[in-house]
Amino acid sequence: MKLVLTYVDSLRTDMLERAVAEDRAPTFGALLERGLLIPDCVSSFPSVTPVACAEMVTGVAADDHWISGMNWFHKLEQRYVEYGSSLEATRAVGVFRALYDLVYNMNLAHLNPAVDTLFERLDDAGVRTACTPFLIYRGRHRHEVSLDGLMRRAVETTRLKFRHHTWGPAELFYGDLYASREVPCKSTSIPGSRDGYSACCAAELDRLDAYDFLLLSLPDNDNYSHRFGPEASVESIAKADHCFAKLVEASGGLDEFLADHAVILLADHAQTPVERGLPLADVLGREWSVLAPSEDRPELAQLAVSPTGRAAHVYLLPGEGERAAPDEVRRRLGEIEGIELVCRRDGDDGVIEREGEALRFRPGNELSDLRGERWDVVGSLGVLGASVESGVFRSDEYPDALLRVFSAVTAPHAGDFIVSLTPGYEAVDWGGVSHAGGGSHGSLHAGDSLGPLLFVGCGPDDAGDRGRWALRDVAPVVLEHFGVE
Repeated sequence: MKLVLTYVDSLRTDMLERAVAEDRAPTFGALLERGLLIPDCVSSFPSVTPVACAEMVTGVAADDHWISGMNWFHKLEQRYVEYGSSLEATRAVGVFRALYDLVYNMNLAHLNPAVDTLFERLDDAGVRTACTPFLIYRGRHRHEVSLDGLMRRAVETTRLKFRHHTWGPAELFYGDLYASREVPCKSTSIPGSRDGYSACCAAELDRLDAYDFLLLSLPDNDNYSHRFGPEASVESIAKADHCFAKLVEASGGLDEFLADHAVILLADHAQTPVERGLPLADVLGREWSVLAPSEDRPELAQLAVSPTGRAAHVYLLPGEGERAAPDEVRRRLGEIEGIELVCRRDGDDGVIEREGEALRFRPGNELSDLRGERWDVVGSLGVLGASVESGVFRSDEYPDALLRVFSAVTAPHAGDFIVSLTPGYEAVDWGGVSHAGGGSHGSLHAGDSLGPLLFVGCGPDDAGDRGRWALRDVAPVVLEHFGVE
């Protein structure tokens, strides 16, 4: 049986259910009736799309897959990596540099080469793989770049070359850059108009019987929720439903589609309302020299700041001048309005601080979390609003917090500090942009981190098979469906 992994960016469970109840998402509603819904699947930390998507298709967290945010500081190259926080942020770091990082380096340089993606493992097993525009697509098949539309004009205008081939699934569609075959679909890279292209490509592949596994990416809900807030997203969920229905229609209707297709419907993260932007680089720049994206001499800066939605990395730089004292930076971060949690690594320990209290933890034997991972924990449980009952650590406010933070702070591209922001705040990106008045995500908080995970025709028989489901559980389910070990 074929499997379609359908990803709706920033989909919240309550908004999905509202859209279904209002009869705005009838196809998703029919899937809910026939499938098994886990309403609180846990995202990555930071809970932003590059980190979450990497976790989704590798089955491991950031300490193993190496993608750390929408923006992070490359310690070896002494520069910011920007994956498209906003058009303004892209311009600040350089349009071609950001494009190159997003499309090429993310998969072929930044993603851990020692960790196989779903596409690579399925390709190796002879499963026919396909993917519509999705951030993490690395596979075994070589694809030549084929510039079209706005992307061609942008590259020609800058007079820069973008000629690299890439490696992806057998069928790869990436907007104006890569297409494994000609399809009667109008490509676009403009946020808010990508779902239709993705659905058109998927429907054409279905008509041609060209896949066994398809990752169908429907990203436009994220842009809509950023602009208008998550409570307004019924409109964009209805659009995603309409686009998914095009694939179903290509198979002759839902009954025919489900006769030979299993479906997994999921989100990478959720969103929460944002009222204020936090210009973290400016705030820290009052006391230390903060590296700007356009800086000619990065060796003189004391800090690098990487805003990544409702979280941020702060790096201590080994510059030629006076270095920032780690304890002073840590103290200052704990005082800044809008920062809720300050996370860091201390030797073999992870540390989370909040309002002068600290929780220190490491993999061990003392306590179990809801996933069965075991930890040694010392300090204030109140930092995470956590409790321990019968030897089980639990935090409803910050789900799967210990593993998410530990993997984040021990990842090779992590900052010396990772901050999670207070509800209502978002870190202003390097283009000076926040989504104040709309919605955003990125923090450790449950509101940013929990999304739906729906299985139809595959997966577990009971949601209680795991005490806590997370994005890294998706890849094993897909591999099991195809009998790949």
